[in-house]
Amino acid sequence: MNNLVVLIGPTAVGKTATSLSIARHFGCPIISADSRQMYKGLEIGTAMPAKEELALHKHYFVGQLSPGDYYSAARYEEEVLALLEKEFPSHPTMLLSGGSMMYIDAVCKGIDDIPTVDDETRAMIIDKYEREGLEQLSAELKLLDPEYYSEADIKNPKRVMHALEICYMTGKTYTSFRKREKKKRPFNIIKIGLQREREELYERINRRVDEMIANGLVDEVKKFLPLRNHNSLNTVGYKEIFKYLDGEWTLPFAIEKIKQNTRIYSRKQVTWYRKDSDIAWFHPDDATGIIKHIESQIA
Repeated sequence: MNNLVVLIGPTAVGKTATSLSIARHFGCPIISADSRQMYKGLEIGTAMPAKEELALHKHYFVGQLSPGDYYSAARYEEEVLALLEKEFPSHPTMLLSGGSMMYIDAVCKGIDDIPTVDDETRAMIIDKYEREGLEQLSAELKLLDPEYYSEADIKNPKRVMHALEICYMTGKTYTSFRKREKKKRPFNIIKIGLQREREELYERINRRVDEMIANGLVDEVKKFLPLRNHNSLNTVGYKEIFKYLDGEWTLPFAIEKIKQNTRIYSRKQVTWYRKDSDIAWFHPDDATGIIKHIESQIA
């Protein structure tokens, strides 16, 4: 049987270095599961692997989209499964690495068969969002699908807009399509989680943010001011610098907010991962232990 190694962990824990070690050992490409590193031009703010690192092994789903492109976990599931089918004959052990929880679950467990939204409905919801704002769309979602509203991240425009798209297009609630049934995969899944002590992780997050600023994050964000309403830019690191560029915040305050919001996001990631008993946890420095565990689980 073929094997998919899934490397996960909170932001700044050290997934890039570990993924390169695993890819080198098994001689396989790396499939990125980072929903923001897919967008070209967002290299600094998403901590995209450096060109030298990308050159070491073939990387998929890195920098292939424009920031204005629409993308979804459903499309990611479909495209990764097709890629694995193509790659497994020559690479019986493949590696998927990243921190985007929904994208990882889409590949490992599958997501519900939600209808594809037509262009007319999508354009209509985008127009409503741009004219009326997220708060009004959230209020509409509460009326049309109170069950999903009660559990959704209503501060996430993409989640709210997609649910409304389904409600408008089908005349049914988004909840009615969410069966949450785990799909069987024709390959063995080996999950590796990376963890550090909280203080160590927070120190790495703070240092990474300082490096991003030093490497030109502000100038990178300036280039995307015209696209700031796109979901790809609704991201920690970009949202805060937009406020600085708008004159709402000073740069030092924006930098501190990036650090704070990144730490909050890392806690959300850890909470999500802890629900999954299939994950074997390691410190990123334990490369030998990680490889030994993977080899012991290979089908």
